Amino acid sequence: MVSTPEKTEQILQTHASLVLAVVQTIHDPSLRTQLDQVLQQSAQNGWQSLVDVINKILAGSRDTALLNGLDEEDSVIVDSILRGLQDPQTLPKPEQAGDATKAAPMLAQLINEARRGDHNALSMLGTMAEQMSRAGGDMANLGAVLKEMIDGERSVDKLCTRMGPQGESLITQILTELGKLDSH
Repeated sequence: MVSTPEKTEQILQTHASLVLAVVQTIHDPSLRTQLDQVLQQSAQNGWQSLVDVINKILAGSRDTALLNGLDEEDSVIVDSILRGLQDPQTLPKPEQAGDATKAAPMLAQLINEARRGDHNALSMLGTMAEQMSRAGGDMANLGAVLKEMIDGERSVDKLCTRMGPQGESLITQILTELGKLDSH
């Protein structure tokens, strides 16, 4: 799967706090205990390969060979950490939410790729759905219908039964983008 700049940006915004925590811990080792708790939780959630590489970075490795064998999402995270250590200006900004105008096309692209059997896209959507469910409201409701969209559901009425106006608008935009992808 070829990563688009939009997809890379979405990954970075999703994992900005982890990237920043790793870089901050390298500069201030007193933060290590807190980061270790995050890494332990990440490993329990199936991110062991990423955690292993982050531990190598924390131990001083800066070799880009660390990217070898990682999936797309993990590679973007590790690359951001390595670049951030060299140039802090490249670090993601945690206070910036992802660009809402890119949300629908990005989600549609991931849904389309997952529907076609792309494991990385499916994994990424799963992670996003978990985060959405914790956010509550329309985001939790969107997270709950992602699988239906992957499975081919395209009825606005069915997908938006629990949505407010903003959530309904986002789902409508996602369905429009999926329609464009389906026509190609």
